[in-house]
Amino acid sequence: MVLRFLYLANARIPTEKAHGLQITQNCEAFADAGAQVELWAARRFNTPEMSAVADEWAFYGVKRNFTLRRIPCLDLMPLVATRIDFWARLAFYLQETTYLLILILRALFTRADVYYSRDPLTLLALSFFKARHKLAYEPHSLSPSRAGKWLQRTVVQRVGSVFPVTNKLRHDLVELLSSPRKGDPFLVVHDGIRRERFAHLPSQAEARQVLGWPPDAFIVGYMGRLQTMAMDKGVGTLIAALAQVEGVSLGLVGGPEEAALEFREQWRKLNLDGAQFLYAGQVLPERVPLYLSAFDLCAMPFPWTTHFAYYASPIKLFEYMAARRAIVASDLPSTAEVVKHDDSALLVPPGDVGALAAAVRRLREDSALREHLADNAYQLVMSRYTWEARARAILEKIGKNTKEVRAE
Repeated sequence: MVLRFLYLANARIPTEKAHGLQITQNCEAFADAGAQVELWAARRFNTPEMSAVADEWAFYGVKRNFTLRRIPCLDLMPLVATRIDFWARLAFYLQETTYLLILILRALFTRADVYYSRDPLTLLALSFFKARHKLAYEPHSLSPSRAGKWLQRTVVQRVGSVFPVTNKLRHDLVELLSSPRKGDPFLVVHDGIRRERFAHLPSQAEARQVLGWPPDAFIVGYMGRLQTMAMDKGVGTLIAALAQVEGVSLGLVGGPEEAALEFREQWRKLNLDGAQFLYAGQVLPERVPLYLSAFDLCAMPFPWTTHFAYYASPIKLFEYMAARRAIVASDLPSTAEVVKHDDSALLVPPGDVGALAAAVRRLREDSALREHLADNAYQLVMSRYTWEARARAILEKIGKNTKEVRAE
């Protein structure tokens, strides 16, 4: 019997943000594992760049082995994109409410074996008319508000399976519960990589020739969004550190453009060579491995925040590992769940410019260490952190939890 699997996402698909890549690659992996998968995404206004995408599967580099359906909603968000007042909140709630109402109407007349979502409100609504064992929740953070925590606690109690992306998130969700649940609905599932994306990587020389980057430079690279909720993700700290290491270039791949301009200005004010600031902008997902191959060293200098320290499972970390490049990253609990210092990465105190500079200098001068870290990280990601392995583990856990819930 084929498992019918609905992935419910109140998200723009495609999107320039990492969650779109995560969602679509997971849908592909669930389908590869034998499920009949439909992705129900909101029909929302998109950016001009994303609206120009004619083929979402090609854009994300995934097989067309799942169906994409659009859920209509009233989306006024573009009208208030730069505002944070009452009207912005109203537009947000209108979009979410109308999406949810139409999704519920469709779900009432749709049979599925699994209703899977990252959105607790969607699952709460479905829990009133769908069997508990059919509902699966993938949380990516712990809500900071009382109302949000109540919502997450209620959903964890009402669904059959819960798939947090870090151990700390699992612990905190368990702590929210007023009483323990029977059995164990939880399985920690870190993010990962699509193995095929990294199957035929070009050499560093080939990648740099294609990109027009200097063949002999030592390039420290950062891949991904440069800000989260208008907050620097550590790139400013990385630039300050590189100013202390002579002759090192920065490879910056991601957006938004205005953040990159600020970083270029920081680079200039530190009297660093403008030719060593290699900015590529936002690139198509299919070209990410090419840029990673051009780096000598991959950096993930996240600051210490509750989200980054405890709840982040960034795709960039796993893609750095799959690209077989040495990694230097902030020593955060969430990162240390995946890589180990001096074994599969160098971990430095978050925000410590001197320590980050010392780590970059050490890796530049020690090619054997770079190779050692890169090889260990590659073996680790290919053995434990692929979307295929993740999908199989999730489906197996859902099957086990279904039997336990039915037995209650």
